[in-house]
Amino acid sequence: MGSASNALDGNRCVMRETSPVILRPALRQETKTRRTIVSLFRKTGGDNAPGMDRRIVLFALLFPALLVPSCSKFTGNLPKPDIVVSADGSGDFKTIQAAVSSIPAINRERVVVFVKNGTYREKIRVDASFVTLRGQSRKGTRIEFPQLQDDFVAHPDDLGWAVINLNRVNDFVLENLTVENTASNMLAHAFTIYGTGDRTVIVGCNVLSHGGDTVSLGPGGPGRYYHARCNFSGSVDFVCPRGWCYVTDCSFYAYKKTAAVWHDGSSDPDMKFVLRNCRFDGATGFSLGRHHVDAQFYFLDCKFSAKMRDKSIQRVIYPVKGVPATETDIQRNADSDKQNLWGDRAYFYNCHRNGGDFDWFANNLSSASASPKPKEITAAWTFGGKWNPENESGPMIRQLRVTKRQIAVVFSEPVTVKGKPRLRMRSSGVADYLSGSGTDIVLFGQPSDSDDEVRTVDLNGGAIIACAASATLRPADLSLGATQKFTTKSY
Repeated sequence: MGSASNALDGNRCVMRETSPVILRPALRQETKTRRTIVSLFRKTGGDNAPGMDRRIVLFALLFPALLVPSCSKFTGNLPKPDIVVSADGSGDFKTIQAAVSSIPAINRERVVVFVKNGTYREKIRVDASFVTLRGQSRKGTRIEFPQLQDDFVAHPDDLGWAVINLNRVNDFVLENLTVENTASNMLAHAFTIYGTGDRTVIVGCNVLSHGGDTVSLGPGGPGRYYHARCNFSGSVDFVCPRGWCYVTDCSFYAYKKTAAVWHDGSSDPDMKFVLRNCRFDGATGFSLGRHHVDAQFYFLDCKFSAKMRDKSIQRVIYPVKGVPATETDIQRNADSDKQNLWGDRAYFYNCHRNGGDFDWFANNLSSASASPKPKEITAAWTFGGKWNPENESGPMIRQLRVTKRQIAVVFSEPVTVKGKPRLRMRSSGVADYLSGSGTDIVLFGQPSDSDDEVRTVDLNGGAIIACAASATLRPADLSLGATQKFTTKSY
């Protein structure tokens, strides 16, 4: 994926002893750690070492695992970007669109596109899943384009009517940059991020617009979305997910009095829009939220400015401006009735407004389904335990198998392999990486001696990371516990 594909320095991890089978790990990390500590103690002069407390050394000898992190976690050992974008030509591409277009639409591996500081005046269409767009700095890396929905309808192109368009892609991650729809019309839709797909993550970003529907995800089918440490702005319904969405530590600014957030949870009564520790501000008299079809809101530990009006989250009933209803309004309301089966569901906990609280956002979690406690409402809870974007644990090795002169390493989830990792054998031979990136089974070539033992996993300057989208890249945990099973049966 370009000249930046080489990854970090090599690293090894010694596998712990397991049951005596063909691929029995040989060395113990604990012994190696103890020897290292003893060696350091001797080199510093033992009892006479200045600044060296013997009690600390003794503690280290007795409990090395508490002082030396396990190498199997590969803390900090993350791969370099696969693609670098720089407007000055110092990267692999000058434009972001050219970079993402180089990724095959059938991609199954995590591809990190690093965007250097600069202003990129372009629209982007992403057709590949498992893509990370990462800015060099939140303020310094800026994507902008003026695009109104009405203008796009009048003059369509192949990219889409948003600044960033997600074309049925899963596991997309946007982080550490600013993206803005610079169209100045507050009365029209001006999408900044628009599209369909599952497990979309936006972290550490400024996502800005002056129009409506700034972040519009799931119009082609509901999905799961996670946003953290972001700034959002727009005029109406400017964060409007369809499906499940968890937002934490974010700021919202509404340019109009219409609602800031909106939700569509009509496909499943479990769908929910959770906002935790968020801040809301905007034009004098702005409303917090609304919905047209079935929705479910949770606000926890949120702060509202004194400009927020005393209007609870409600279903939109036409006409909205107090004029007599037309036949069109009556028909729209009748159509919405079919998608409003579960009533208004807006739940609050520990939310406060500068200048005084309103009764409608008093604590009421006990009236929600199953009466969840505040501490239970997490990202994992929001997604029904099927996805936890805040999980920092990496994929784990579940099994080793041998078949047809190949060693298969089976992980707990699909992984992306960067570089050419290898298995080092006790006989000093190596088993080179063959294939499997993008799946949960990674194949290595078996050395000539079938009775050999695996001694270490050598990343060899590469990395093994999770494919699925998360708030952070998750390197694989390559340790082998005693309870894991190994077999020589074909798979």
